[in-house]
Amino acid sequence: MPISPADLPLNQDGSVYHLNLLPGEISNTIILVGDPDRARKIASRFDSIEIKKQKRELLTYTGHIGSKRLSVIGTGMGVGNIDIVMNELDALVNIDLEKRKIKPTLTSLDIIRLGTAGGLQESTPIGSFVISDIALGFDNLLDFYEYPSTLKESTVLNAAKNHFQEFQVSQNIYAAEGDTDVIAKFDDFTKLGFTLTSSGFYGPQYRKVRAPLIKRNLVDVARNFDFEGEQILNLEMETSAIYGLGRLLDHRCCSISAIVANRTRNEFAKDSYKIINQLIEKVLERLV
Repeated sequence: MPISPADLPLNQDGSVYHLNLLPGEISNTIILVGDPDRARKIASRFDSIEIKKQKRELLTYTGHIGSKRLSVIGTGMGVGNIDIVMNELDALVNIDLEKRKIKPTLTSLDIIRLGTAGGLQESTPIGSFVISDIALGFDNLLDFYEYPSTLKESTVLNAAKNHFQEFQVSQNIYAAEGDTDVIAKFDDFTKLGFTLTSSGFYGPQYRKVRAPLIKRNLVDVARNFDFEGEQILNLEMETSAIYGLGRLLDHRCCSISAIVANRTRNEFAKDSYKIINQLIEKVLERLV
């Protein structure tokens, strides 16, 4: 049965609705960044650019560095945008958009998130790089999907629900793994650990400005989580959705965070752009 226009809306030219892209306009290796300006910076390192398309905050470049074809997409912030991006990227390679049917042969994409995050441990100071082994989702995105957890995800999830049981949000935590083969490409300059993905930047990450917060500090509790020697190293807002939908749709995903704040020391980087630029250079070296 064809996928309905209400379930998968397309633009008049046949492109997917939000990304505004047509099949063939993305590479099989895709870098996701939250900030569209960061997408422009990465694209400026391309030797040639085939595609540049933007709709709202979603900005895509596809081009080459040497013989390597790459795409970079500025997604905007948060798991809601990631839900759109991951589903539409999958549709571009695995749905026949004219017939609105799933293709008989499916394609797996390599999807690499380059983002910023706050470090939770003394071992994740400002300027370090964290690669996420498992992301704990403190949003509720995967509640809407039939997600078959791996044994490791289930075991970590049970430990996390017990650790965070005093928080109402603990009932909706989920755990999602990254792809070990893609992660291994970057393990020489990153620290591997768990990531906590929040639904927002201020209250959900226990940043107190003017609005009153709940009494118990989620960041303090997260800092003390330990699963067989692995700790929650950082806080951010996209990784759990990338990992969860990536595994559900059979794409190979990893998330690398440049640490621009340390919540233990209550510090924020004086030059966060320099840190993320260093990460971009290191990742592009591995990809090409």
